[in-house]
Amino acid sequence: MTKRVFVAGHNGMVGSALVRMLQQEQDIEIITRKRNELDLLSQQAVSSFFKSERIDQVYLAAAKVGGIYANNTYPADFIYQNLMIECNIINAAFHNDVQKLLFLGSSCIYPRDTIQPIREDALLTGILESTNEPYAVAKIAGIKLCESYNRQYGCDYRSVMPTNLYGPNDNFHAENAHVIPALLRRFHEAHLDESESVIVWGSGNPMREFLYVDDMAAASVHVMNLPKEIYDKNTASMLSHINVGTGVDCTIRELAETIASVVKFRGDIIFDESKPDGTPRKLLDVSRLANMGWRWSTSLEEGLQLTYAWFLKNQEKFRK
Repeated sequence: MTKRVFVAGHNGMVGSALVRMLQQEQDIEIITRKRNELDLLSQQAVSSFFKSERIDQVYLAAAKVGGIYANNTYPADFIYQNLMIECNIINAAFHNDVQKLLFLGSSCIYPRDTIQPIREDALLTGILESTNEPYAVAKIAGIKLCESYNRQYGCDYRSVMPTNLYGPNDNFHAENAHVIPALLRRFHEAHLDESESVIVWGSGNPMREFLYVDDMAAASVHVMNLPKEIYDKNTASMLSHINVGTGVDCTIRELAETIASVVKFRGDIIFDESKPDGTPRKLLDVSRLANMGWRWSTSLEEGLQLTYAWFLKNQEKFRK
């Protein structure tokens, strides 16, 4: 029997990877809606959509996202819009008998100064990073919504928390891109200009974990498809979210050197130590997911090569 699967946020980096992954599955009809077709901030619109479309499964990848500047400037928008998206979709899923839902969160849910690698039980044990606290609180609320519907109504709503993601459909805009797309673009432009050097902020010593977005999509489908008894055995009713990452990190220096190699930039890499480094290390403990039978498959270098190839084909979008 064909399952009707709604991917909320299908135009984003994660949502588009989910669509690519689900297209390889059998007996699935993928349902998507553009923003002008379905306003996820409208409870009435979302409720009507679910009532008419008879959805069997939901991947909740829709979110309002942004960098530090956006989070600092528009905190009310970040908490309100993300809460509304989550509440509207999860509640409509319940009232329209959706069999399964997977909520995609963020590793920013964890306390700023928590022990590394970060285990799932670190949630709500300390102070959040202040720069994106409203967004993080909304993501924590999404986890707790899923758990509460499970607890009260016997639903099967699950949550996954990815590490830093990168890949096709990432944001390469110069003013607000995250570290991998920002460095890929910077090294690419330096290569074209035959620049002698590229400046990278900070000492290069902080360590970060990165996961290719198609691996994230594969992990999401894996978790969605797990038999409930396996999922329940490896989680707790009110601590049910699952970290998704590689469990391996690298320094920003190593990342920059790998990107330079992929882009074929031969100049010098200069680290500007007058600029801030940020958190010294951020690494997820992924043993819970490993116990459920999933492991990442795309190396950082391979993922960067795939991402750079996509950027070269689509760079007209990022001229400004």
